[in-house]
Amino acid sequence: MSVPNFKSDVEAVDALAKAYQDLRAEIGKVIVGQEDVVKNVLISLFANGHSLLVGVPGLAKTLLVSTISEVLDLDFKRIQFTPDLMPTDITGSEILNDQKRFDFAKGPIFANIVLADEINRTPPKTQAALLEAMQERSVTVNGVRHLLPAPFFVLATQNPIEQEGTYPLPEAQLDRFMFNIPLDYPTYEQELAVVKSTTGTGKANLSTILTGEQILYFQQLVRKIPVSDNVVEYAVSLVSKTRPNTERATANVNEYISWGAGPRASQYLVLGAKCHAAITGKYSPDIEDVQAIAKYVLRHRIVRNYKAEAEGITEEHIIEALF
Repeated sequence: MSVPNFKSDVEAVDALAKAYQDLRAEIGKVIVGQEDVVKNVLISLFANGHSLLVGVPGLAKTLLVSTISEVLDLDFKRIQFTPDLMPTDITGSEILNDQKRFDFAKGPIFANIVLADEINRTPPKTQAALLEAMQERSVTVNGVRHLLPAPFFVLATQNPIEQEGTYPLPEAQLDRFMFNIPLDYPTYEQELAVVKSTTGTGKANLSTILTGEQILYFQQLVRKIPVSDNVVEYAVSLVSKTRPNTERATANVNEYISWGAGPRASQYLVLGAKCHAAITGKYSPDIEDVQAIAKYVLRHRIVRNYKAEAEGITEEHIIEALF
């Protein structure tokens, strides 16, 4: 499948849906279960956003990301975040060469897919270096700007249990992530399949489904997908409802939320809905597409108050009540 051969955008959307199904099948050779996680990671990739994966250790977060990079023929780097990691360990630094001149040695962030493992284990200064690069898609060292490769996609992971000695990302930094994707334990049957496939000598041979050039084409295609006014209005109205003590806020939100989502949530809801529609074979998103991704866009953008925490009201409960 080469990029320029589509006669129309409709044909291109069909090709995106087909590529998505092929990706799912190929990733499924290695990753057992986790269908929603794989789906949302791919949606954020095609929508040109970054994602935060939240789950306990041992749920194959790293394997998932490396598998995706393999089937997408993209350069993959992993950064293990630790308390002593410096910003230059991520972005790169200048090194004196034989000619007594400084050369820029690129850091691990110069890759198509970057896995930021346990992002909350490193101090704010280093987190900020990564998040700035995510936003600007470039790194500036000594006044010289170095562009990051395209496509560029960051998947950060967080462990929700161990919070001792961690540096939680501030709300403004969390807002840079398009999706916050929770990973759960596999079912009994899935775990059986995982153990059988990983304790033998067999290794799945993965085929490359898309090139970086094709991904860039599909990212542009997703933006071109038309969306009706009522869907945009629904997305913006959903986000407005999360803001306590404003005219659209619901009683639930006023009672349990101390801070609501900003305008970036509305943008990501519309972009994500366009992509969700395309991969499910539709040429324009509807309200169901917005609802399908709303939890992943909003769960890290609303801040619960003490009452919600005391009563065990989760972000998901509050978001579902908005539908």
